[in-house]
Amino acid sequence: MRQGGRRPTDIPLSHLDDRPREECGIVGICGVENAAELSFLALHALQHRGQEAAGICAANGDRTRVYKELGLVADVFDAKRLESLPGSTSLGHVRYSTAGGGQRVNAQPIVAGYSEGDLAIVHNGNLTNAHAVKRQLVHEGAIFQSTSDSEVIVHLIARSRHRMVQAQVRDALSFLEGAYSLVMTVGETMYAVRDPRGFRPLVMGELDDGHIVTSETCALDLVGATYVRDIEPGELVRFRGGEVESLPGMHPQTPAPCIFELVYFARPDSYLWGMSVDRARRAFGRQLAREHPVAGDCVIAVPDSANSAALGYSEQSGIPYELGLLRNHYIGRTFIRPSQADRDFGARVKYNPVKEVLAGQRVVVVDDSIVRGTTSSSLVKFIRGAGAAEVHFRVASPPVRHPCYYGIDMPSKEELKGSGMSVDEIAADLEVDSLGYLSLDGMVDAVAEGSPYCTACFSGDYSAPLVDLQEKAENTKQFDLVL
Repeated sequence: MRQGGRRPTDIPLSHLDDRPREECGIVGICGVENAAELSFLALHALQHRGQEAAGICAANGDRTRVYKELGLVADVFDAKRLESLPGSTSLGHVRYSTAGGGQRVNAQPIVAGYSEGDLAIVHNGNLTNAHAVKRQLVHEGAIFQSTSDSEVIVHLIARSRHRMVQAQVRDALSFLEGAYSLVMTVGETMYAVRDPRGFRPLVMGELDDGHIVTSETCALDLVGATYVRDIEPGELVRFRGGEVESLPGMHPQTPAPCIFELVYFARPDSYLWGMSVDRARRAFGRQLAREHPVAGDCVIAVPDSANSAALGYSEQSGIPYELGLLRNHYIGRTFIRPSQADRDFGARVKYNPVKEVLAGQRVVVVDDSIVRGTTSSSLVKFIRGAGAAEVHFRVASPPVRHPCYYGIDMPSKEELKGSGMSVDEIAADLEVDSLGYLSLDGMVDAVAEGSPYCTACFSGDYSAPLVDLQEKAENTKQFDLVL
């Protein structure tokens, strides 16, 4: 794959369906030889969290070197690139842009000169007051190199008047609203922090004589690290000289871990907030079967994120689980630009029905969510085209009615299927024999041991202030009044 830009006619096929976009995956490694190589391996495990850009930096006591580029981890890095990143402290990042756009300049890690040494940072989440803070920083003379909200954090740390690094970090974070799981390095010292509500996951592990912090436990498994614990909401942890110290951080708020991580984003072999993602999704599927039973001959999943939920539905209902849809994992890019009339193109490239499984059957299709609904509509056509006698669609989450402002790239409210249509209207639009969504109470009860959760995309209950959005709405209102 070419490094750098893309041809104007290249289309990432992952963009031709309507799935929510992954946010970012981050890793930090401290006190381990060849840390960049281990960051590279960890990023492979986190590739599902972002396929737009990848980057790694490493510190060896002298300086911090960084390499980042648009593309997948395996395409961006080779042995030569990793050899150019020596050191026992390293940060890694995979990105799908939720703020700032997908240009190379917005790839991470961000590395900047700083009074205490080179400062590097990787960020998962989305700041809901980044524009307001950035405007003030620019007014005070700051110059920004990117449009990423993460760069705001670097400027706030560098401009703090406090003397100690940890105090500067706390000072910077006190200006922020929204979601942030961060790992940063100052020289060979590493810091990790989660926002006071803990929207995004961040876990700590031991690796040889050093330590690792990363978005999901599946990355610990790949590098052979041992899980220690989650970084707590509002907690600031310092890793220095083999020692780990929990420092005074931000005052924790009511916890609000993102339940959509359990529904869709996290890998099923990960543990989030003390629970298995696979078991959580099976619990969603079992509850879905209780709430929306149906007479069927087979249960199939929309692969791969709905596999566990479909197994749970099958286990509870007693309807056999079958492999009725296969997913192409090697779609990459296409230079073919589909016509406007070919609305099924993205789904047809990605999924194919197994006719021998579906022909003549009453098929129960389990998906994790419906966003715009275009992929779901295409899949129903494919399944009917394979000869299914009936198609019953079951969704292992409630209707997505509201955008996410905390680190998931979702369509606007007007584009969300669940926002403007009733369940009966969606069923008619998808042309299914029946449609059932998991209830909000049923979803939360199924994973009650990790509650309370952020359910904003389902309920519209936003726990962190939406400063930039409210300011934009106010400005628009004033503009309309002037007109």
